[in-house]
Amino acid sequence: MKNKQLILTKRPLGVPDADTWHLNEADVPALEDGEFLVENVFVSIDPTMRGWINDRKSYMPPVALGEVMRAAGTVGKVLQSKHEDFLPGHYVLGSGGIQLYTISNGKGWHRVDPTLAPLHKYLSVLGMTGFTAYFGLLDVGQPKTGETILVSGAAGAVGSIVGQIGKIKGCRMIGIAGGEEKCRKLIETYQYDGAIDYKSQKVSTKIKELCPEGVDIYFDNVGGDILDAALARLNFKGRVVLCGGISQYNATSVKGPANYLSLLANRGRMEGFIVFDFARRYGEAAKQLAEWVAAGDIYSDEQIEKGIENFYPTFLKLFSGEKTGKLILQVNDL
Repeated sequence: MKNKQLILTKRPLGVPDADTWHLNEADVPALEDGEFLVENVFVSIDPTMRGWINDRKSYMPPVALGEVMRAAGTVGKVLQSKHEDFLPGHYVLGSGGIQLYTISNGKGWHRVDPTLAPLHKYLSVLGMTGFTAYFGLLDVGQPKTGETILVSGAAGAVGSIVGQIGKIKGCRMIGIAGGEEKCRKLIETYQYDGAIDYKSQKVSTKIKELCPEGVDIYFDNVGGDILDAALARLNFKGRVVLCGGISQYNATSVKGPANYLSLLANRGRMEGFIVFDFARRYGEAAKQLAEWVAAGDIYSDEQIEKGIENFYPTFLKLFSGEKTGKLILQVNDL
């Protein structure tokens, strides 16, 4: 059996080019006791991948040169096993990397049920994406009924779920996205009360217009100038949830917030988080999100691209705005 693996070959400056990775073909080794072989079907494609290929200290070690490219999540089917808990035919969720097949000892892997939800949903609203929105808004942001929440990257994988959780909690939701179509979807599909098109509107002016009483929580997925604009409208005891900074991921020098003194004047709080911090509570989030999905309170979008050979153009869609909702790469057939 041959395995195709996406191997990191260099550390890029700025936007990675196609030569940052190469596709390697290798034999799948025989299983040892306590291991199982997974045929990966769906692979999560996330902005955090850009940070993982930088050689600098972060919340987890960088992907080493010559290693298989890391993925936040993969879901697939067990083909062979010498592990008592993971048997052939089981569907599993873990971090299998950008490759067709993964051998695992079970650490960090969980069984999933394709009869309860389509497999790709376990990489979206019922997986890390949903967990990020759930814990980021509810634990870090701590919303209260009637508050105004501003979300950047609001049509993206996490932002689209944040908007709907905020509405469930009785908050007024304002989203920032790029383009007329995405802004329309914010209101018609993701339950936002208002939308700001950063491509055609002046963000600071529209925040003032749509948040006349200020912003209680700003859920930040982009950083940069939009973070500054949000800080300028932060309310007393306002909270800034730092989930991501996609506008800065390919920058050679990162732009920090110029309006950070707003936090001092308003006794505000700006807190970063990583979803892995909440690993012990994933079950809680999965149960609640599944209930909301079943009740029709949360809708999730997934954009599925096909073929491991198409990793690079798929990866670029994270930064070009050519996607809505959760971006997923299908590397094997179901």
